[in-house]
Amino acid sequence: MKIALTMENSQAAKNGIILTELKYVATQSGDEVFNVGMCDPEDNHLTYIHLGIQASILLAAKAVDFVFTGCGTGQGALMACNAHSNVVCGYALEPSDAFLFTQINNGNALSLAFAKNFGWAAELNVRGIFEKVMKSGCERGQGYPIERVIPQQQNAAILNDVKQAVAKDYLEGLKAIDIELIRTACRGERFQKCLFENSQVDIISDFVRSILN
Repeated sequence: MKIALTMENSQAAKNGIILTELKYVATQSGDEVFNVGMCDPEDNHLTYIHLGIQASILLAAKAVDFVFTGCGTGQGALMACNAHSNVVCGYALEPSDAFLFTQINNGNALSLAFAKNFGWAAELNVRGIFEKVMKSGCERGQGYPIERVIPQQQNAAILNDVKQAVAKDYLEGLKAIDIELIRTACRGERFQKCLFENSQVDIISDFVRSILN
């Protein structure tokens, strides 16, 4: 998988800690990691609202397969991501949350709390969360417990259908957002590198190019 990491301004100082753990797991799982922001407190300024825009664009363009995101509590990033029709974002405070999300909900993004309960051995907890999502040989969407597999898979598919039904066409919806929000979300050099070098949907990356230019 291609995996993006993006964090809001209040937690940018912890990016190095989180990135180290993500890369450690990616080395074992064979996944590719893109650190798209905020990479340090001086990086392109992002709120959790921008994180949702970043996640939706990268996923819509098929530049990445999964997004790890987060803010102080993880709640803002969660809501911002799920505001977009193509993002199914879960919430994890511990590894079991990540495992149950991948097996029951099988989404494409996960929001973490990078301030709440982020104390002693926090890096080990974060590593465990990443492992539950990225662990090789573990097929996602298999349900838990086993006797609940069929209804869980059905409900996950229904929820995706409902999100699509109530949403605008993705690109039309993106165009309806305040253009300055999108510019800020996409201004970072690392984000642009990830999007433009890996996009498989030209109409998405071309739109981003047009507003940046």
